[in-house]
Amino acid sequence: MIKIMLVDDHRLVRAGLKRVLLEMADMEVVGEASTGEEALELVRTVPVDIVLLDINMPGIGGLETTRRFKQRLPDVKIIVVSMHLEEPYPSRLLGAGASGYLSKDSAADEVVAAIRRVNGGGHYVAADVAGNLAASLVKGRPDSPFEQLSQRETQVMLMVTKGHSTQDISDSLHLSPKTVSTYRYRLFEKLGVSNDVELTRLAMRYGLLDENEESPH
Repeated sequence: MIKIMLVDDHRLVRAGLKRVLLEMADMEVVGEASTGEEALELVRTVPVDIVLLDINMPGIGGLETTRRFKQRLPDVKIIVVSMHLEEPYPSRLLGAGASGYLSKDSAADEVVAAIRRVNGGGHYVAADVAGNLAASLVKGRPDSPFEQLSQRETQVMLMVTKGHSTQDISDSLHLSPKTVSTYRYRLFEKLGVSNDVELTRLAMRYGLLDENEESPH
C-alpha cells in the first residue's frame, strides 16, 4: 500500500486528489496538510511514502518544504502538483529533491501513473513541464540542433524519444494524431534524422535524455 500525504492550502484541491486516490486499491491517503509546517509536523507521527505538494502556500512554501523533507526524511518522495509549469519553478523543485512534477490540470490517470513510478524509484515529469525544462537546457547553446525547436516541438520530441506512441502523445498534449505525425516528421527534417532511433540517440548526445532511461526503441 502506497501511503500518501496531500499538502495544499486549497481544501477543494485536496478533496479532488483524495477522491481519485481512494479509488486505487494500492494507495492510501494517510494525512492532509495546508502548509509545509503542518506537513513536517504530521510526518513525525504518520508513516508516509509519497507527498503530493503544492508550491504556493502560506508559511515556508513548497520549495523550502521539499528541502526540509529531503534533509529530515530522504526516503519520502515528493511530487509537486502546481499551476506553475514555467521555469525556474520545475528546475528549482526538482533540484531540491522532488521526484515528480505535475500540472494541477493533469488527468487522474497521469497522477496515478506518476505516483506509481515515483514510488518504484523513478521520476515523472509532465509533458508540458518536460518541454519547458528541455527548452531551458538548450537555450543559449547555439551548437545544439534542438535550439531551433519550438516549445511544442520540444514536448513532442521528448515524448517520442521516451517511446510514447502517437496516440499517447495525442492524448497528453491534446493534439490530433495527424498533427502529432506532422510534428514528428518536421522534427526529423529539422534535426537531420530519419527515424525515432536516430532522434533518441541525438537527444542522448546533447543531454536531453538519460542514457539509462528505458525506451522500447
